[in-house]
Amino acid sequence: MERVLSPRELNRATLARQLLLRRARLPVPRAVERLAGMQAQWAPAPYVGLWSRLEGFRRETLERALRRGTVLRGVLMRGTVHLLSASDYALFGAALDVAPPAWVTRASQETAAGVIEPLRRFAAEPRTRAEIEELLEREHGLNIEGPNGVWYALRLQGRIVHSAESSSWKGPRRPSFVAVDCPEIDPERARAELVRRYLAAFGPATRGEIGRWSGMRVRDFAWSLNGLRTFRDEQGRELYDVGRGWIPPGDIVAPVRFLPKWDNTLLDRTRLLPEEYRDAVLRSNADVEQTFLVDGLVAGTWRFKDERLTTTLFAPLPREARRELQDEAARLATWLR
Repeated sequence: MERVLSPRELNRATLARQLLLRRARLPVPRAVERLAGMQAQWAPAPYVGLWSRLEGFRRETLERALRRGTVLRGVLMRGTVHLLSASDYALFGAALDVAPPAWVTRASQETAAGVIEPLRRFAAEPRTRAEIEELLEREHGLNIEGPNGVWYALRLQGRIVHSAESSSWKGPRRPSFVAVDCPEIDPERARAELVRRYLAAFGPATRGEIGRWSGMRVRDFAWSLNGLRTFRDEQGRELYDVGRGWIPPGDIVAPVRFLPKWDNTLLDRTRLLPEEYRDAVLRSNADVEQTFLVDGLVAGTWRFKDERLTTTLFAPLPREARRELQDEAARLATWLR
């Protein structure tokens, strides 16, 4: 009979695997791998996310990894910009070549495929989107202004990422893009590994959760679930997990943690985000507020403006929790200045 996991156990499993129960001492590329990548639509977001997860994290550490190319920032899961190690970027890209976001049409993929090689040669050094658009129109008669389908297909298929400069804490207003070299990886093996990496970072999880995170349809990866460890949640849904995935006791202490915009832990997951606060955190324009966790759950939002960090509580907190929140907020404000 499958073990039934309580909401508290699932909450603690997510926190533990996302390095939110205790800060870790890890090199940045290794930490990003443990997290199965970090949402990075807004360049500063992963910096804040790493501060909350790594002991003594400094902005310069990530910027150095970006300059060295050991960490890359590019579009992958769901067609969204992520920060990944270089090896994971190659692995995840191979997995998603056959399963791009639904709005990247087959026509967009075919159009992109016809100009990938000359584009990669052109982007051997950083180029702005305007420079890329001009090249494609001048030499190939291809206009990619307007809907983003072809633009995203070019970046996905061409392994074209944001430049290190564009991914810095205070990057330029006009981002630039550069082609990177990736080894050939069998796509079927890559998809199976992608699923396992997700589960190691977020599991146990349902098929639907795997699909929502990766952007793949269930039929693209269902075969890779055979032989995995399984559980049930209290609603009776089947949960999949890697063999050594840690599931801490539900009563283990969870410290206050601050999360950046679009943190992947809040991607359509009720484990950390109470339903009554969903509309206050997940906006209709796909924006996701900066939040903080108290006892493992989202308890409010935060902002940093004019050198001041302010918090907005969704509900009153006990005195001890308020004190812990104030202390962590003060540490983050000092780091942000």
